Amino acid sequence: MMGFEEQGALVISLDFELHWGVRDHCILDAAERKRLLAARSVVPGILSAFRDHGVRATWATVGLLFARSREEAQECKPLRIPNYQQKEFDPYQESLGRDESEDPFHFAPSLIRDVALVPGQEIGSHSYSHYYSLESGQTEEEFKADVASAKRIAENSGYRLRSYVFPRNQVSVEYLPILRQAGFSAYRGTEQVASKAPVTFQKQRRPWMRALRLVDSYWNLNGCQTVEFPYGEEPAPVDASRYLRPFSPVLRSLENVRLERIAAAMKMAAQSKRIFHLWWHPEDFAGYPERNLDFLRRVLGVYEKCRKDFGMSSLCMGDVTYATKADANVLKFGAAQ
Repeated sequence: MMGFEEQGALVISLDFELHWGVRDHCILDAAERKRLLAARSVVPGILSAFRDHGVRATWATVGLLFARSREEAQECKPLRIPNYQQKEFDPYQESLGRDESEDPFHFAPSLIRDVALVPGQEIGSHSYSHYYSLESGQTEEEFKADVASAKRIAENSGYRLRSYVFPRNQVSVEYLPILRQAGFSAYRGTEQVASKAPVTFQKQRRPWMRALRLVDSYWNLNGCQTVEFPYGEEPAPVDASRYLRPFSPVLRSLENVRLERIAAAMKMAAQSKRIFHLWWHPEDFAGYPERNLDFLRRVLGVYEKCRKDFGMSSLCMGDVTYATKADANVLKFGAAQ
């Protein structure tokens, strides 16, 4: 069996947020409730696709989703909450129901459990409160408190967090020592291109940046964006390669182009013994679940061909750091502990 240094890898990470990911700019009205319920219902389909194709993945989960009750969310609340300059970013002004049965938009312990029970799925962290590390007002101590709360509420339900994904890809290099001290071994870095650099939410929404990100999903503006295995760093940067953009009726004629863009990069990673890191939100599939699940299965079919032709492996983010530390043989498809 080949070692990690002898083969390429597909890494998948998902930002699992429900309403916490959009609450600052999206009201929880009837339409949003419908979307989030659809997002919850698509998770089993994603898990089924992963199981069928032998794919491991990291589910970077907002800490508040672990809460089994409003009381537990309050008990695990950080000792210092972020003092954002833009007050709409403050998550602690959100109105919460009693528990998941009453409020499936802010709580998801049963869904997290379903994910964890599927072989190869890693439960990671997406902060406690969908924390914005590059927004004005928040501080290093507030981030540290948020990380501590994320660890605590996950451990309350028996999960050990080792992989971290910064919400909105606001990667703060200054905060990496805090992640290391908290026991995280990996984080997702951003693609090394200007349109996907870690910046504030306002800057991310600039029209030219959004346009470039959209075009790059279909045509090769920035290359394959495969990455090397991260040796010697902790937490290790497992940089993103591509955002799996959801189906768009307006662009339906370009679905094969979108697939070929991903397939070419994945094949390049397999041949060059590098990583292709694909990421998205489960919520992205809510609008057109069948279309998106079908596309995902086509993507995973490309992976299976790369595995057959080039020995490509499937890794969650935690596996990557285990591999580079231990120089171990390729993990067999099984539960990521």
